Amino acid sequence: MHDNVVNFTYNTPTKVLFGKDAIAGLPAEMAKCGKRVLLVYGGGSIKKTGLYDRVMELLKDFEVYELSGVEPNPRITSVRAGGQICREKNVDMVLAVGGGSVLDCSKIICDAPFYDGDPWDLVIDSSRITKALPLFTVLTLAATGSEYDSAAVITNLETNEKIGVLHPLNFPRVSVLDPTYTLTVSKKQTAAGSADIMSHIFEQYFVDGSCMVTEGLCESVLRSVIKFAPLAYADGNNYTARANLMWASSLACNGICQVGSDVGAWVCHAIEHELSAYYDITHGEGLALLTPVIMRYTLNDKTVKRYAYFAHRVFDLPLQDDLYATAKAGIEALEQFFASIGLPKTLRDVGITQKDKFKVMAEHSCKCFPLHLAFVPLTPEQVCEILEQAY
Repeated sequence: MHDNVVNFTYNTPTKVLFGKDAIAGLPAEMAKCGKRVLLVYGGGSIKKTGLYDRVMELLKDFEVYELSGVEPNPRITSVRAGGQICREKNVDMVLAVGGGSVLDCSKIICDAPFYDGDPWDLVIDSSRITKALPLFTVLTLAATGSEYDSAAVITNLETNEKIGVLHPLNFPRVSVLDPTYTLTVSKKQTAAGSADIMSHIFEQYFVDGSCMVTEGLCESVLRSVIKFAPLAYADGNNYTARANLMWASSLACNGICQVGSDVGAWVCHAIEHELSAYYDITHGEGLALLTPVIMRYTLNDKTVKRYAYFAHRVFDLPLQDDLYATAKAGIEALEQFFASIGLPKTLRDVGITQKDKFKVMAEHSCKCFPLHLAFVPLTPEQVCEILEQAY
């Protein structure tokens, strides 16, 4: 930790419409971009909740094409299908209705019509993204923050790769954040989404140096999730809890909680992406079981002060003279919090019963993320040890 503020450029060009029935303002925003729309959604839950009908009612003056069935851990096959529709129908814009997977998939769909090759090339090398269709989003799950950032994570099952891509053209034009659309989210996904929000903050908070303003933002988001996730978990209809989680999700990953601080290596995400790529597990659950393991593994003289202050400022634990004791208590408190909302503790808890892929997963995580530049630099061998300890 230090008091310096590192240089930064910050721009989040997404317009947010937040609150009950905020979606009413969407048609006027979309009309600025044309009439032909590709509507992208997942497994059909939006039809059960009535949201699909509401969207189609609002889009009555538009020419609507559909891509349904986008998967959790969205696959490049869905991106290819969406991109093809956009080309064939000369689509003017994309409307993504769903959680982070639907939004992530839609971002690369927006890029695909302007690239002659396979869209997977855009995931591997974002410099090939030169133009994108306007993206509008209606969020149904508080988790990834994709509604307010330029990131997308796409899975290729043929190569067992899950890769994140960042590009300024991939910011949504307008995002509708109506907490009522998350009232039907299951306990499992509520918990996993909350862990995802917290992990986004951890990746920006556990860094070499951060400015005081940004530290405070991080701690506030963490405290909010710790307060409201159990309330939403216990009573899915708690609007206040859902609203706080939704806004925490958006702020956790749009860059505001990093500006002025050193950039992190996103260690936990690097390792979890491998778990999801090989085993297709729920992203937030993987993050939850890995985080305490990573913290214990990296607890040393360099990190102990930050971990201890995390325990004190976020969990209100007493700051002891023995900072190691405070840090360990904070890690234990985090682990207990995750358990209290039903999140798994080990890899075996999510059905991973073999260790044979650990080595290749560790090597690939270090290839895709700069883990040698992390708060505590990690080698593939050390990532392997973390996976062993998470087992």
